[in-house]
Amino acid sequence: MVAEVIDGELHLHPRPALPHAAAATALAEELGPPFKRGRGGPGGWILLYEPEIHLGEDIVVPDLGGWRRQRLPALPPAPYITVPPDWVCEVLSERTARVDRGDKLALYARESVQHAWLVDPKQRTVEIFRLEQRRWTLVAVYKDDARVRAEPFDAIELDLRVLWADVAPAAQP
Repeated sequence: MVAEVIDGELHLHPRPALPHAAAATALAEELGPPFKRGRGGPGGWILLYEPEIHLGEDIVVPDLGGWRRQRLPALPPAPYITVPPDWVCEVLSERTARVDRGDKLALYARESVQHAWLVDPKQRTVEIFRLEQRRWTLVAVYKDDARVRAEPFDAIELDLRVLWADVAPAAQP
């Protein structure tokens, strides 16, 4: 189980299903070399899979979190981070979508996280949000096999096919 505390409420979620884990892993593999390592891209980021983040009394575990090295030059020697990320990615599932879209996006806005992505492996979509005046603005929605340049990682082209490549398509009713 993954436990999070948002606005004093405990949220328990089962570990992600395989399509969820595959999409998050593939995205991390695509962003890591150019942004974390600077291979084929600008570098300058710390990217983590399921980091535990303490924001005041709230505890969240986004599927992926990213910090610009100007704000977080190195990871603390602790089991969690207290610096809000610059970017978060939540991979949606039936059990987490309500909390991810509602409570967590509101918390991220309150903490001035500048960018949020919502990835839906079932629908094969990626929603890109930017924080403007403490409110989320939907920048774009991409789907299926689109090739995109999505902020804040628009220095590279991301082929969305890699996010769903290892997952069989959902059966159509």
